[in-house]
Amino acid sequence: MMFRKSLAVLLSAGAMFGSLAPAIAADSAPVTVKVNMARILRIDAPASTVIIGNPGVADVTIQDPQTLVLTGKSYGLTNLIILDGSGNPIADTMIQVTQDTADVVTVYAGNKRQSYSCEPVCQSIIMMGDDPAFTGEAVGSSQTLAGVANSN
Repeated sequence: MMFRKSLAVLLSAGAMFGSLAPAIAADSAPVTVKVNMARILRIDAPASTVIIGNPGVADVTIQDPQTLVLTGKSYGLTNLIILDGSGNPIADTMIQVTQDTADVVTVYAGNKRQSYSCEPVCQSIIMMGDDPAFTGEAVGSSQTLAGVANSN
């Protein structure tokens, strides 16, 4: 009951959150983040603890008490709970992790799938569901490039 009363006060007072304000309303859309991407969430109240319902879908870290970093790990829907220093809930909102498919070309060869980002030229990218051999080659190329970059 106390949480609902606090939530009503927050919403009627003009929202306690900057970028999370629409997310705490009961029937609003979830906060979205793209898979393998991060998003900054700024809040007006200091957070002490953050909890993700399914850490396989998303991750959140406290950058500072009023700045959270939300990272999409896998497609799906989960929730984010933010607690203050006393353990009182500040927010409980839904997080939706999506795939950015703009400029993505998917090639099917039988039951094998390969994904490419074609902006401005096509380069292999790693997406869930791609052929494991294709993914392994893309990871190997990336590691080779990282190794060369780190050796200089």
